Amino acid sequence: MSAGARRLGAAMALVCLLLVAAGLAAGSEGWSFAWAEEWVLVEGIRAPRTLGALLAGALLGLAGALAQGLFRNPLADPYLLGSAAGAGLGVVMVLATGGLFGATLGLAGVGWLLKLGLVGAAFAGALGGVCLTLLLARGAGQPLQLLLSGVVVGVLLGALADVVLLLSPEALRGKQVFLLGTTGFLDWPSVLVLGGALALALPLAMRFARALDALVLGEASAASLGLVLPRLRLLLVALMALATGTAVAQAGLVAFVGLVSPHLVRRCVVVTHGALLALSALAGGMLLLAADVLARSLIAPQELPVGVLTAVVGGMYLMVLLRRRAGA
Repeated sequence: MSAGARRLGAAMALVCLLLVAAGLAAGSEGWSFAWAEEWVLVEGIRAPRTLGALLAGALLGLAGALAQGLFRNPLADPYLLGSAAGAGLGVVMVLATGGLFGATLGLAGVGWLLKLGLVGAAFAGALGGVCLTLLLARGAGQPLQLLLSGVVVGVLLGALADVVLLLSPEALRGKQVFLLGTTGFLDWPSVLVLGGALALALPLAMRFARALDALVLGEASAASLGLVLPRLRLLLVALMALATGTAVAQAGLVAFVGLVSPHLVRRCVVVTHGALLALSALAGGMLLLAADVLARSLIAPQELPVGVLTAVVGGMYLMVLLRRRAGA
């Protein structure tokens, strides 16, 4: 890793530490650093939410870097292969049964088992969407066909979710909570799941960093170096699905974090994929945690959906970036 990449990583790590402190202090009644006096709130609500947002953002940032490296497209994001639509359909189907509606809205008296069912449905739906994309594309051998299949699967599963909502309109509010993205339901089990997924996905992704560097040279050059491209793409898609599915299942469809994180890293330093993957994960955690702190603080005691903030900020950043490139 270059000196510039190390400095960037150290700076982002410092920002993350400051944001963690802010997350532990941000509450419904404003900011308070009297953690000893509010230890029940800090330990039971703020700490798992803060760490969960950091880990979920890191998974999305990692998945975004994998997607952009795999498809050699700077506009690729983690939701490209049908995972978002599949997760949405899974959530809608669970909500339509009526049993988990209270868990989605955070009503009192709902057990952890109900939440586990909702999270499991989102995760299974995300993985199911990716598997359906791979089935339709007949594997991961053709990147263009894989992308087109992801678009088709996304439209199809989205339409199925709309049909379920027509039959069960009471699930609409719960679906909106999920689609807007939220960190309000993150708890210590969520932190364990997210941390375990990141601990598994990041080292595996780093092992494929040289292969992603070779793909930048083109498929012919990568194949001449001895890479088995269909198998490589399949393994990278599996890693993307694991990272994206876990983050989406716990925090909903948080927009733009996976797309913007690699862009932020590339604008600051020129790095190979070995450093890019790690720095993108760090940037994703920083972005989602910053959005979570703002979501809790801007209109306290009410909260903004964290996905709304990431969509607004991420969209504005990409608009400025595109305008600068158009004027260059």
